[in-house]
Amino acid sequence: MSIAQERATAVASTLARIRQIEQQQGQQGISRAALQAITEVLQELAERRDLFSFADFPPPQADSGATSTRYYLNHEGADTDKDDIALYLNSIIPGKTTFPHNHDTWAVIVAVSGQELNRLYEREDDRSDPEQARIRLARELVVQPGTPISFLPDDLHSIHVQGDEPTLHFHLYGRPLDTLTGRIGIDPQTGRILNYNQNFFNRAEKAA
Repeated sequence: MSIAQERATAVASTLARIRQIEQQQGQQGISRAALQAITEVLQELAERRDLFSFADFPPPQADSGATSTRYYLNHEGADTDKDDIALYLNSIIPGKTTFPHNHDTWAVIVAVSGQELNRLYEREDDRSDPEQARIRLARELVVQPGTPISFLPDDLHSIHVQGDEPTLHFHLYGRPLDTLTGRIGIDPQTGRILNYNQNFFNRAEKAA
């Protein structure tokens, strides 16, 4: 079996196990406990560093103007299913940063290699103004091998890749990124609310 075939088998097995956890939640939706169980399954895949390397999933060149390349792993060459979970491998160079944002679905980030600073925020306004928010920094966490992070749909975070080393991190979502129309980004200086996908989401991605 080739590395590509072994990788595809490992990804398919991982996603099947995660779908089972999700289905067990029923109409109640994903809980924090379920997110923890999903995270543990995805961490097993992240330990297969023989299947996921910068050689196979290179980040963009520093002079390209891009800071990240997103690889869609669900099934090679297939269209995304708007109702299915979606697994990406993000290959990012230092300098990548984002506005605070939500995901409009549950999400799990697990590191294969490298460090990514996550800043987590809480909203302090009553959410009555669709164009404005007031947030505060609640805590920071460095996502790295062995230290994952997970989110419910309305949780807010920003990412910051610092230092000299690129990162290779799994990003798993309850639905594909390009279907998440309810994502918001919040300008941390002004509190202005923006449609995250429309303003910040780069739809260019590569199949594994």
